[in-house]
Amino acid sequence: MTAVHADIDSTVPEADRPKRTLPALLASLGLLVVFLAGAWAAWFFTIDDAFISFRYSANLAAGHGPVWNLQGPPVEGFTNFAWVVWGALGSVLGVALPLFTKLTSLVLGLLTLAMLLREGHRRGGMLGLLVGAGAYVVFLPTYFHITGGLETAAFAAVLLRVVVLGLRVLDGTQLRAWEPPVLLVLLGMIRPEGALAALPVVLWWLVRQRGRAQWLWTGAAALVGAGYFVWRWQFYGQLLPNTFYVKFGNLSLGWIWTKHTTLVLLPLLLLTLSLLFRRATRAVGVLLVVTVGVTYVTYAVSGPTMDYLDRFADHAVPVLCLGAALAVGTLGSRVVGSVLGAVAVGWSAWAGATAPDLGAITNYGPDLQRAHVAIGKGLAKAEVPAANRTLAVTDAGAIPYFSGWESIDYIGLNDRAIAHGADPTDVVANARPTVVVVTSADPVPTAGRYGFDLARGTAGYVRVNSVQLREGYWQVVYALPQYAGTVGSHVQEAVAQAAPANDPGQPLDTVERWLNRLRRQLPF
Repeated sequence: MTAVHADIDSTVPEADRPKRTLPALLASLGLLVVFLAGAWAAWFFTIDDAFISFRYSANLAAGHGPVWNLQGPPVEGFTNFAWVVWGALGSVLGVALPLFTKLTSLVLGLLTLAMLLREGHRRGGMLGLLVGAGAYVVFLPTYFHITGGLETAAFAAVLLRVVVLGLRVLDGTQLRAWEPPVLLVLLGMIRPEGALAALPVVLWWLVRQRGRAQWLWTGAAALVGAGYFVWRWQFYGQLLPNTFYVKFGNLSLGWIWTKHTTLVLLPLLLLTLSLLFRRATRAVGVLLVVTVGVTYVTYAVSGPTMDYLDRFADHAVPVLCLGAALAVGTLGSRVVGSVLGAVAVGWSAWAGATAPDLGAITNYGPDLQRAHVAIGKGLAKAEVPAANRTLAVTDAGAIPYFSGWESIDYIGLNDRAIAHGADPTDVVANARPTVVVVTSADPVPTAGRYGFDLARGTAGYVRVNSVQLREGYWQVVYALPQYAGTVGSHVQEAVAQAAPANDPGQPLDTVERWLNRLRRQLPF
């Protein structure tokens, strides 16, 4: 038994321990209700970027491989290989991928909550349970990362499980020889930086628990990981995912991300760091701090884009919640622990509820349905020959996914030439796609974005639709003259059909608009 366990167990007489089961059960049920209510409130939300992964998944399920377009060399416009493969299973089963990924993430979120409840109570008593799981369920971004369609909840759940195994190694518990290596490979395939995040625990396990089986499993995991790396290098023809060449290395944005994340998670970070300053919890503190540090260092040096509601910080939020639970649950003073725990939980609730982009994200689901999804569905119905179903977009998510058209992503996430420095206007002009969709602040664009020369890139095209996502954000559709009629009419029809069910006439980004929508959905 570790010193942490001794601190907890020695304060609880043997005869009193069973009596604590009922309060813990009732508290767990209450937290579960909060969690389910949060997931319901965010269920409508799917982020546009998730449809990039869905497109790769659908093409993989159809037998074309994990590719963006069926023609031309493959490009790796994703960083979540395991999630793409899992999505392909959903596609094979015939389940709509937004629903399939939401259900998957909901289950993983429930498992994360269960781990926090169990480990928080086991290692920090009732206070640890309330603080660890409480900080998790009151943090509003949690639910949008569960329902958004991306791999965020999967990464967070697997990383927390890795940390729980690391704590058991500190306890002296013998682990199943296959689990740490398998989780290392899995986390690295969910996102590449996942291998770095899991590595400290796996190395500690290899040092502390010696045995032939664990080395065999670790060797097998290394072979699988190396095989995957060689395969993707050969298949895609470049060392790193395509998105790396577009996004990585912006240190100034990374510094902004670091400062913002520190403020959002300040009490959780400080309580986890405090474990280092007590002998009884120092080893646990080292394990947690190192894991969080290597998880966040990638984002601190890359300045992640599409970091809506602190998506990348969320990867280690459950670990920090567990750290806070252990910190307050093992203090000598219950009063001090309760006060610090209340601050941590309250801060998490406040930080999530006051996120700068909360208004946009809480209304993003219906807005995306009215704009991007509708445009994609309209293009799919347009009477354009298969050979001419070609498209250029900036928002390479729902529009390409629902249209099914061959697509140029002229930001470059799914275009190797642009990612390596080719001029996006040249790429689009040379391809001469049937449709070009331009993101604009106004219904009639006056300039392009992301290095795209609007006048040159749309020369000879007809502007057929301007579709509003939200205030100051429009998707403007241009088509070649011979297809302008069918493209314009079908897109307009799809937009009109989508409007009634998706807050028609409500482009404002306000939390009140979201709350009003939720009130209308209540059965009472």
